[in-house]
Amino acid sequence: MPPSNTPAAEVEVTVGLVRRLLVEQHPDLADRSLTLVANGWDNVIFRLGEDLVVRLPRRQMAAELVLHEQRWLPLLAPRLPIPIPAPERSGRPTDDYPWHWTIGPWFAGEVAADVPLADPQREAQRLGSFLAALHVATPGDALANPYRGNPVVDLPERFEPRLDQLANVTETGGIRRRFEELLDVEEFGGPPAWLHGDLHSANVIVDVGAIGAVIDWGDIAAGDPACDFAIGWMLFDRAQRDIFRRAAGVVTPVDEATWQRAEAWALHFAVMYLAHSADSPRLERMGRSLLMALGIDQRP
Repeated sequence: MPPSNTPAAEVEVTVGLVRRLLVEQHPDLADRSLTLVANGWDNVIFRLGEDLVVRLPRRQMAAELVLHEQRWLPLLAPRLPIPIPAPERSGRPTDDYPWHWTIGPWFAGEVAADVPLADPQREAQRLGSFLAALHVATPGDALANPYRGNPVVDLPERFEPRLDQLANVTETGGIRRRFEELLDVEEFGGPPAWLHGDLHSANVIVDVGAIGAVIDWGDIAAGDPACDFAIGWMLFDRAQRDIFRRAAGVVTPVDEATWQRAEAWALHFAVMYLAHSADSPRLERMGRSLLMALGIDQRP
């Protein structure tokens, strides 16, 4: 079952439903084992045999995000130095199920939110190089995302209500002051770049201590790449972040304004994770460790 603070599913996705979809649309895969892996905010994920996953939206809001992944990930995957879940097959709506769905690769390992990196300096270099390859100008028909990669001046509308939720468990005055300081920054002026949009430590797969894949691309969009750089505070210490920043800026240097906007996004994400952590120890841990990395006093 998903946590109680997860939005209600608009369609119940069961093993039986997925099996019927496979029989109808991909019969050569229909006799493989199906194991529920995750029942999250937007999608239900089943492992299909040993090397594939089936990812199906559970809400209308997520259905459009799957189409974004199906359109763009096959174009991006060949030039990225870390694997991403480019769809290998797609599924269409039926009378039983109203949305498009995806079959993609299974990546062994655990999420970086739960396991340490064996060599953080090496992984800082690798992840920075990955973002340098990703953050190139998008084609004109790439979509903007109203929640990711937009100007940081737009963040307080979402940040303030979430911060108010934390008043009884966290000292919010210091968070608010630091956030206001970070917002005093030059906005992004370059052409919109590709960005993952939801790049956090639970969307990075670690296998045998090394980053093996970057997953969950539903928020892929065109915008300010500073949004993605926030992961530097989630995975790395100060010295490792310097390595990450240099590697990410090998083509276009990551200037001070971009890095400050990235820190603003990191603080925004920390508050967001904590505001939604009532039934999620992982989100609680992600939010607390991110505030610590940002040097924020968390005493209530």
